Amino acid sequence: MGKQMTEMLKGTLEGIVLALLTGKAAYGYEITTLLRERGFTEIAEGTVYALLVRIEQKGLVDVEKRPSEKGPPRKVYTLNAQGKTELNEFWNTWSFLSERLEQLRKEGN
Repeated sequence: MGKQMTEMLKGTLEGIVLALLTGKAAYGYEITTLLRERGFTEIAEGTVYALLVRIEQKGLVDVEKRPSEKGPPRKVYTLNAQGKTELNEFWNTWSFLSERLEQLRKEGN
């Protein structure tokens, strides 16, 4: 994945993670795995954890600590009402941008 892709992803990764948490609670490593299963293979685990800290600070997720078989308790993230609102805004913005970009691409041909 090139530098341009990495830069573009930075802005959209929050929305992608919120989308992954729709109807499904998950902990950090699970979220990284879900991203990789969907083809986002280049995303570092550290990037995902930093993002989870940000969305927690913004109040977009509820966090519950659950005991882990190995090591410290795991933080499990669930999308809350504020997170759902944020996700809807993300999808609206995404639709708007993708429509405009597609239009530009067609005009260029």
